[in-house]
Amino acid sequence: MAIDPETVRKVAKLAHIRVPDDRLAPMAKELSAILQWIEQLAEVDTTDVEPMTSAVPLAMPMREDVVSEAGDREAILANAPRSLAGFFVVPKVVE
Repeated sequence: MAIDPETVRKVAKLAHIRVPDDRLAPMAKELSAILQWIEQLAEVDTTDVEPMTSAVPLAMPMREDVVSEAGDREAILANAPRSLAGFFVVPKVVE
């Protein structure tokens, strides 16, 4: 799949990335090369390969699941930059 400079411009606009006009053509060439490489990976036969989450077998350390005290609210809130009525005060993150 070949990507043209207009597609790069459109994707950059959607991603809110400023790309100078002189970088559009080289970036289109780079992205096309990346997509060609990904298409080559799709040709690899993986029918007998088991799915895995890691190349190295890992076991998570287990601990006993016991109920414990949550802690002293005042001591925990003492570490907060701001608190109000027993809760953490955080900045709004939704636009």
